[in-house]
Amino acid sequence: METMTVERVIDAPIDEVFTWLTTTTNYTASPLVLRCRLARHGKGAPYGVGAVRSHLWLIGWFRERITRYDPPYATEYVVERSLPPSRHELGRVELSEVDGGTLVRWTTRAEIPVPLVGAFLTRHLARPIITRTFRNILDTADAALTQLPRPERA
Repeated sequence: METMTVERVIDAPIDEVFTWLTTTTNYTASPLVLRCRLARHGKGAPYGVGAVRSHLWLIGWFRERITRYDPPYATEYVVERSLPPSRHELGRVELSEVDGGTLVRWTTRAEIPVPLVGAFLTRHLARPIITRTFRNILDTADAALTQLPRPERA
Protein backbone atom coordinates (compact mmCIF):
# COMPACT_ATOMS: atom_id res chain seq x y z
CA MET A 1 0.00 0.00 0.00
CA GLU A 2 1.19 3.49 -0.81
CA THR A 3 0.12 6.56 1.18
CA MET A 4 -0.28 9.71 -0.90
CA THR A 5 -0.86 13.15 0.64
CA VAL A 6 -1.37 16.55 -0.97
CA GLU A 7 -1.62 19.79 1.02
CA ARG A 8 -2.81 23.23 -0.01
CA VAL A 9 -3.82 26.46 1.73
CA ILE A 10 -6.94 27.99 0.20
CA ASP A 11 -7.67 31.61 1.04
CA ALA A 12 -11.30 31.03 2.01
CA PRO A 13 -13.25 30.23 5.19
CA ILE A 14 -13.10 26.61 6.34
CA ASP A 15 -16.86 26.03 5.98
CA GLU A 16 -16.82 27.18 2.33
CA VAL A 17 -13.81 24.99 1.53
CA PHE A 18 -15.42 21.97 3.23
CA THR A 19 -18.69 22.45 1.35
CA TRP A 20 -16.90 22.83 -2.00
CA LEU A 21 -14.69 19.77 -1.52
CA THR A 22 -17.43 17.47 -0.20
CA THR A 23 -19.78 18.43 -3.04
CA THR A 24 -17.77 16.43 -5.52
CA THR A 25 -19.84 17.47 -8.53
CA ASN A 26 -17.67 20.64 -8.25
CA TYR A 27 -14.68 18.54 -9.33
CA THR A 28 -15.90 18.58 -12.94
CA ALA A 29 -14.61 22.17 -13.15
CA SER A 30 -11.17 20.52 -13.17
CA PRO A 31 -9.97 19.42 -16.63
CA LEU A 32 -8.92 16.03 -15.18
CA VAL A 33 -12.42 15.14 -13.94
CA LEU A 34 -15.05 14.16 -16.49
CA ARG A 35 -18.09 13.32 -14.38
CA CYS A 36 -19.11 13.13 -10.73
CA ARG A 37 -22.47 11.95 -9.50
CA LEU A 38 -24.06 11.45 -6.11
CA ALA A 39 -25.56 7.96 -6.42
CA ARG A 40 -26.97 7.76 -2.87
CA HIS A 41 -27.52 10.44 -0.24
CA GLY A 42 -25.86 10.10 3.13
CA LYS A 43 -27.33 10.34 6.61
CA GLY A 44 -28.10 13.90 7.63
CA ALA A 45 -26.47 15.47 4.55
CA PRO A 46 -26.29 14.62 0.84
CA TYR A 47 -22.55 13.83 1.14
CA GLY A 48 -22.79 12.54 4.73
CA VAL A 49 -21.95 9.07 6.08
CA GLY A 50 -23.28 6.35 3.79
CA ALA A 51 -23.36 8.57 0.68
CA VAL A 52 -22.18 6.86 -2.49
CA ARG A 53 -20.34 8.86 -5.14
CA SER A 54 -19.46 7.85 -8.67
CA HIS A 55 -16.48 9.60 -10.30
CA LEU A 56 -15.10 9.36 -13.81
CA TRP A 57 -11.65 10.93 -13.94
CA LEU A 58 -9.13 10.77 -16.77
CA ILE A 59 -7.32 8.15 -14.69
CA GLY A 60 -10.35 5.88 -14.20
CA TRP A 61 -13.77 5.27 -12.67
CA PHE A 62 -14.33 5.13 -8.90
CA ARG A 63 -17.32 4.24 -6.75
CA GLU A 64 -16.79 5.67 -3.28
CA ARG A 65 -18.69 5.42 0.00
CA ILE A 66 -18.45 8.11 2.69
CA THR A 67 -17.40 6.61 6.04
CA ARG A 68 -16.90 9.81 8.08
CA TYR A 69 -18.48 13.25 7.80
CA ASP A 70 -17.40 15.84 10.36
CA PRO A 71 -18.13 19.33 8.95
CA PRO A 72 -16.16 21.50 8.49
CA TYR A 73 -13.08 19.54 9.58
CA ALA A 74 -12.97 16.14 7.90
CA THR A 75 -14.53 13.62 5.60
CA GLU A 76 -13.37 10.09 4.82
CA TYR A 77 -14.26 7.62 2.12
CA VAL A 78 -13.36 4.24 0.75
CA VAL A 79 -13.22 3.25 -2.90
CA GLU A 80 -15.50 0.22 -3.14
CA ARG A 81 -14.97 -0.42 -6.86
CA SER A 82 -12.76 1.03 -9.55
CA LEU A 83 -11.57 0.63 -13.12
CA PRO A 84 -8.73 0.00 -13.42
CA PRO A 85 -9.00 -2.18 -10.31
CA SER A 86 -7.33 -0.93 -7.15
CA ARG A 87 -7.13 -1.77 -3.47
CA HIS A 88 -8.06 1.16 -1.29
CA GLU A 89 -7.84 1.46 2.49
CA LEU A 90 -8.44 5.14 3.09
CA GLY A 91 -9.41 8.45 1.58
CA ARG A 92 -9.38 11.42 3.93
CA VAL A 93 -9.77 15.16 3.50
CA GLU A 94 -8.83 17.12 6.65
CA LEU A 95 -9.24 20.88 7.00
CA SER A 96 -7.92 23.31 9.57
CA GLU A 97 -7.96 27.07 9.93
CA VAL A 98 -4.55 28.69 9.43
CA ASP A 99 -3.20 32.17 8.74
CA GLY A 100 -4.13 32.85 5.14
CA GLY A 101 -7.21 30.62 5.00
CA THR A 102 -7.84 26.89 5.24
CA LEU A 103 -5.23 24.16 5.13
CA VAL A 104 -6.48 21.14 3.20
CA ARG A 105 -4.69 17.81 3.65
CA TRP A 106 -5.95 15.14 1.23
CA THR A 107 -4.64 11.64 1.89
CA THR A 108 -5.32 8.34 0.21
CA ARG A 109 -3.90 4.89 0.79
CA ALA A 110 -4.13 2.53 -2.16
CA GLU A 111 -2.33 0.15 -4.44
CA ILE A 112 -2.56 -1.44 -7.86
CA PRO A 113 -3.27 -5.13 -7.16
CA VAL A 114 -0.90 -6.73 -9.68
CA PRO A 115 1.31 -9.60 -8.51
CA LEU A 116 5.06 -8.89 -8.39
CA VAL A 117 4.93 -5.41 -10.00
CA GLY A 118 1.97 -3.85 -8.14
CA ALA A 119 4.09 -1.93 -5.64
CA PHE A 120 6.34 -0.59 -8.40
CA LEU A 121 3.35 0.47 -10.54
CA THR A 122 1.66 2.08 -7.55
CA ARG A 123 4.74 4.09 -6.58
CA HIS A 124 5.91 5.12 -10.06
CA LEU A 125 2.67 5.34 -12.02
CA ALA A 126 -0.38 5.67 -9.76
CA ARG A 127 1.18 7.92 -7.11
CA PRO A 128 2.22 10.76 -9.46
CA ILE A 129 -1.07 10.59 -11.37
CA ILE A 130 -3.25 10.55 -8.24
CA THR A 131 -1.34 13.36 -6.51
CA ARG A 132 -1.45 15.47 -9.69
CA THR A 133 -5.21 14.94 -9.90
CA PHE A 134 -5.68 15.90 -6.25
CA ARG A 135 -3.53 19.03 -6.76
CA ASN A 136 -5.54 19.95 -9.83
CA ILE A 137 -8.83 19.62 -7.94
CA LEU A 138 -7.44 21.76 -5.11
CA ASP A 139 -6.25 24.35 -7.65
CA THR A 140 -9.79 24.40 -9.06
CA ALA A 141 -11.28 24.78 -5.58
CA ASP A 142 -8.87 27.61 -4.82
CA ALA A 143 -9.78 29.44 -8.02
CA ALA A 144 -13.51 28.99 -7.45
CA LEU A 145 -13.47 30.00 -3.79
CA THR A 146 -11.11 32.95 -3.99
CA GLN A 147 -13.21 34.56 -6.74
CA LEU A 148 -16.32 34.63 -4.52
CA PRO A 149 -17.30 38.10 -3.30
CA ARG A 150 -16.74 38.40 0.46
CA PRO A 151 -18.76 40.60 2.78
CA GLU A 152 -16.67 43.35 4.31
CA ARG A 153 -15.76 42.79 7.92
CA ALA A 154 -16.35 45.49 10.50
